[in-house]
Amino acid sequence: MKTPAAVLIIEDDRAQREALQEILAGEGYEVETAPDAETGLARLQESGFELVLTDMALPGQNGLEILKYLGRHRPDTMCIVITGYATIKNSVTAMRLGAYDYLAKPVDPQELRLVVRRALEHKHLKEENLHLKKQLYKRFGFANIIGTSEAITRIFDLIRKVADTDSTVLLLGESGTGKELIARAIHYNSPRRQGPLIPVNCAAIPEELLESELFGHERGAFTHAVRTRLGRFEQANGGTIFLDEIADMSPGLQVKILRVLQDRAFERIGGVKTIRVDIRVIAATNQDLETLVSQGRFREDLFYRLNVIPIRVPPLRERPSDIPLLAAHFLQEFSRKKKKPLKRLSPGALDLLQRYPWPGNVRELENLMERLVILCEGDTVQAGDLPERFRSGWPTAAGSVPADFPEHGVHLTEAVQNYERRLILMALEKSNWVKSRAAQLLHLNRTTLIEKMKKQKIQPPKDLAPLPPRFV
Repeated sequence: MKTPAAVLIIEDDRAQREALQEILAGEGYEVETAPDAETGLARLQESGFELVLTDMALPGQNGLEILKYLGRHRPDTMCIVITGYATIKNSVTAMRLGAYDYLAKPVDPQELRLVVRRALEHKHLKEENLHLKKQLYKRFGFANIIGTSEAITRIFDLIRKVADTDSTVLLLGESGTGKELIARAIHYNSPRRQGPLIPVNCAAIPEELLESELFGHERGAFTHAVRTRLGRFEQANGGTIFLDEIADMSPGLQVKILRVLQDRAFERIGGVKTIRVDIRVIAATNQDLETLVSQGRFREDLFYRLNVIPIRVPPLRERPSDIPLLAAHFLQEFSRKKKKPLKRLSPGALDLLQRYPWPGNVRELENLMERLVILCEGDTVQAGDLPERFRSGWPTAAGSVPADFPEHGVHLTEAVQNYERRLILMALEKSNWVKSRAAQLLHLNRTTLIEKMKKQKIQPPKDLAPLPPRFV
């Protein structure tokens, strides 16, 4: 059962005080009263109240002193002031000192009930938002970047150094390495943590819609623009915007992003008013921007604006010592979520995981642990429980000679072809055999992927659902 809200009424007029008490008690609130500011301040020091209703004109100290005390010592307590002098000056002074609202005498009972209810709803909403932000900090703080390797330790050090600044950060790394997690850690450890973090995947939004998504549009700017819409930059005002896969932006959009980075200003589509925003920009890409610049596919001036603090996020194959910690973390998480017994990895299974090259990086490891939690029998994951690709003689993650290297050697060309075939199959399976998506995962163009599939005689499964022509 919900505890009734505690309300303190500070009013020197006895009849008014008792009338207010009767109305609010009738609404189910726990109501205490005080005849003057001194008594009211003493009650506030003794007990906690969710809301204070105080007259502005009190004998001795007035209602403004109550507001000042609440601002210094009880900032979470809502306050409504009552005044017989409902002037603009009185109300503005009260609101500036933190009052939620004011009521003019004689107080209308219905208006009193409405304003008190709204004040308490506002308080509870603030508390819920604060709780959510604490949960977000807990979820996206340092504790969720798991690892003790030298590579991850360097990441920790960089995050600590850059979080307190407003400098632009560029995260570089393969897909699935955790770039967004690092962006969130930077935001939630920064002075902007109380502001929004707005992520935008530039590769996932069609080019013709991305400009409107980022900058918003005015009503009537184009067909179907029936109302003004705020873009992601405006939504991020006071916080951080995370531009993922920024290398996929068109040249025209790159120019507009450059202006935002330079001036923190832009216009909505169809608008003439310049909108200024207070934001931090974190960008990320899995492509080599310097190469794209040299090829004329990415603006050099934008690259230098983004590349203020570059952070390279290492692929999982470069930090195999972190795999046991990551695997244990994901096993624990999915066991809890799926309500399954906690599993552990056998030494043999762990050895295979550490020798696997992880083309899908941490995301691939996470997906594997979810699968094992659901499908694996018993409380220990054995090497035989892993999918076949983990048991088929992959090269080691560090690139050294595998522990089971055949005594009489291997045929290098054949081994490389087999390795390439497996990577292509994995990318196709991961993308549901959509070749353009698979090509992106392999950092190839679509034509090259099709040529390699023909050479390797790779065909889609016969039971695969037919795809629309534009995806084939």
